[in-house]
Amino acid sequence: MDIAQYIAQNALILIPVLYIIGMIIKNTEQINDKYIPVILLIIGILGAIGIMGVNANSVIQGVLVTGVTVYTNQLIKQTSKKE
Repeated sequence: MDIAQYIAQNALILIPVLYIIGMIIKNTEQINDKYIPVILLIIGILGAIGIMGVNANSVIQGVLVTGVTVYTNQLIKQTSKKE
């Protein structure tokens, strides 16, 4: 299944943006790691609304780009893990 077919072209820019924001948040000690996906979800939805306007599709796109971002981060962490 190719999830990229479900993400709007103009929302794809949010993936690297969210990834960078996630890395910045990860390096702060004030925010617990378990809250990072929730923070990224809020930022992703707001970013999609900013790009696409206020509608249900924007919220869906925000959720999708956040999911791809968090999944990509976990995929990188798991594949680079030394066993």
